[in-house]
Formats: sequence, structure tokens, C-alpha cells
Amino acid sequence: MNETRFPWEEAMTLGLGTLRMPPETFWRMTLPELAAAARALRPHTEAPMGRLALDRLMRTFPD
Repeated sequence: MNETRFPWEEAMTLGLGTLRMPPETFWRMTLPELAAAARALRPHTEAPMGRLALDRLMRTFPD
């Protein structure tokens, strides 16, 4: 059985290192809160794929 484990080392590096949160704050956060904090570092991301692009992709790769 191959389990996927949560990347705690990366999460701690983000929260405690990059965002410079006190440990008490980091450990009280929920994962959605941590994800929101991470998104704040990269607020300008690409928009999700639109329906036309998805249809084109599905025609190109019908499997």
C-alpha cells in the first residue's frame, strides 16, 4: 500500500519560514487557512480553463 502523506515539511517552511508566523499561530491554523495564506504569495494565477478550451482538449484527446 502506497500512502500519500501530507507535506508537513513544506507546510512548516511556508508558515514558519516564508510567512514568519509564530509557531502558536501556525499550529492553530486550519489547512484551508494555510492554503489561503499561501495563495496570498501568488495572487496573480491563471484563470481556470474555460469550457471552449476544455471541449477542444477533449476532442484532441478523446480517451
